[in-house]
Amino acid sequence: MNIKGFWKAVLAQDEKEIKKFFHEKAYINWHCTNEHFTVDEFIIANCEYPGDWDGIVERVEVMGDLVITATLVYPKDRSAAFHVTSFIKTENDKIISMDEYWTEDGDAPQWRIDKHIGTSIK
Repeated sequence: MNIKGFWKAVLAQDEKEIKKFFHEKAYINWHCTNEHFTVDEFIIANCEYPGDWDGIVERVEVMGDLVITATLVYPKDRSAAFHVTSFIKTENDKIISMDEYWTEDGDAPQWRIDKHIGTSIK
């Protein structure tokens, strides 16, 4: 499966292209918001989300029929940033299931800043 092509379609909110990557009976779970989607529902949630989006696939791990990605997603105006970890199970080169964990990027909590622990990754 062309994982970078998949993410390109998702970030471009290209309904027709996104659909090509999925098995017709696939499902998608967004665990952070406790939502379960069919492919068509996922496409609505993704493509009707307001704004113009971009992003960078930062890491890809492949283990047999499981593809794991860590992706930085942001609006083109860079007013926010999110990271998503996606566990993408494939069958016959199509996505059969996808479990995603989304988080909004931000600063470390004040209590850790106060303790002077940790350093910036970038």
